[in-house]
Amino acid sequence: MQLLNLSDAIGVKIRGLDLREPVDEETFSRIRRAWEENCIALFRDQHLDEMDQVRFAERFGELGKAVNDLDPLKGGSHPAILYVSNVRVNGKETGILPDGEMFFHSDTCYMERPAMASMLYAIEVPKSGGNTLYANGFRAYDTLPDNVKTKLAGKRALNVYDYAGAPLTRASVLPPDVKCYAHPIFRTHPPTGRKSLYVNRLMTWSIIDMDAGESREILEQLFEHQEKPEFVYEHVWRPGDAILWDNRSCLHARTDFDPKERRRLRRVTMLGDKPYE
Repeated sequence: MQLLNLSDAIGVKIRGLDLREPVDEETFSRIRRAWEENCIALFRDQHLDEMDQVRFAERFGELGKAVNDLDPLKGGSHPAILYVSNVRVNGKETGILPDGEMFFHSDTCYMERPAMASMLYAIEVPKSGGNTLYANGFRAYDTLPDNVKTKLAGKRALNVYDYAGAPLTRASVLPPDVKCYAHPIFRTHPPTGRKSLYVNRLMTWSIIDMDAGESREILEQLFEHQEKPEFVYEHVWRPGDAILWDNRSCLHARTDFDPKERRRLRRVTMLGDKPYE
């Protein structure tokens, strides 16, 4: 097994493993530590069926149950499997988030216990576009000015989901029954003890107990900071790619692509703990 730098911004590339085969404890410990320190891990040239992916992913933690499972093509019965797909059967969607660009976000940050991690496996990809961007939350926090860290220490931000029924865009008005939860702006990453900047453009609505105008201004500054090119890696998918990302320490986004081209990836998500500063 080889551990290689994926980019200057974020990530580790892990070579020499067939994830269909058992991974011994020593090797798995090396994989886990490399992933935790680098936020994302890329495994290329894999040939995973649903249960291969489940068996590997569940070694990192308990898997969450998939919601909005629309796929009649689903081969197995494991409740963790979910497809991110624009493939349609008889005119009906077979997966979630089928088309379009998606702002930076962290999965299920609107819940009390957000997802710890996700693993996405590429089955079909368009000729261009539909890339995934990963932003390093460790580096975003480390490079914030000291006065910003002092001002926001102990502060929490409200994260929301499905406002206006539109998961791909921010709404201008917050519905009263929206799913939401407030989490620390600076989140401690339990495995490493490092802090990450834990807000995001898609789902972070406001800073708790702060004037609305000041909150909007500060959040916009934080969004622009964490999305700087020097913190971001853009992954161009190939069939057989598997990426594991740590929702506690990085954000992800998606670039636009031609909706007439097929894009089909398989996802499982690992459950997490309540964030703390």
